[in-house]
Amino acid sequence: MNEQELRALVREAVARHLNVPVERSCPPAPAGPHPSHALFLLQGGREASEHCVIEPAVACTHCGYCKSYGH
Repeated sequence: MNEQELRALVREAVARHLNVPVERSCPPAPAGPHPSHALFLLQGGREASEHCVIEPAVACTHCGYCKSYGH
């Protein structure tokens, strides 16, 4: 999200609270999953490892954080 989109969201929120009609200036969110939720394929069979990729001393909970951009 860039600064212009953020400002548009703030303007819309203020207008809603003031009951002032305002046209939506930023495009609607795209349908489908966002690319940031994709998981990387790790080499060496580390996908099924019992240990976390980031913290090897910790057991893997299969949350996917270490195999993604952290979103």
